[in-house]
Amino acid sequence: MAQTVVLVTTMGEITVELYTEHAPKVSILFLAVTASQNASETLTLATKQTCHNFSTLASRGYYNTTPFHRIIPSFMIQGGDPTGTGRGGASIYGDKFADELNPSLRHSGAGILSMANAGPDTNGSQFFITLAPTPWLDGKHTIFGRVKGGMKVVQRMGLVKVDKEDRPVEAVKILSARVEEVGA
Repeated sequence: MAQTVVLVTTMGEITVELYTEHAPKVSILFLAVTASQNASETLTLATKQTCHNFSTLASRGYYNTTPFHRIIPSFMIQGGDPTGTGRGGASIYGDKFADELNPSLRHSGAGILSMANAGPDTNGSQFFITLAPTPWLDGKHTIFGRVKGGMKVVQRMGLVKVDKEDRPVEAVKILSARVEEVGA
């Protein structure tokens, strides 16, 4: 069953599809060679910890009223920090958790949902959505979903006026977030 999160923002709704079942294309070959139960769990849970963190925070109302505190035109929009400073936020696992990098997932275009971080294994609650291909982020940020609906909203957010620190001059906020199960 696919899982989506709907972010109701001050500029409209954005629906993101979470990659809860995504595993690397090489996983079958790797499993056949290693026949390791632990490897199997690691590969099939490619981004499950990150997806679970995001959907749980959304369902708990953690993201409600939080700003998109950093917007860089033709690059990305970033949110998920309840302090609005870019330095706050925590995961459901405690302060930070490890990256779940998947070589088959790439920042190949606009609408990619990834975890924002301050270096390796520093994921918390902050996330970003790309506005263009950003291949230099591959292998550095956990990709865990994509925009399924509301890409025009994301694009409009990418055009708002920002100050010299990439903060929107007029607040752009997540008003509420809800988790939806899709399909069977």
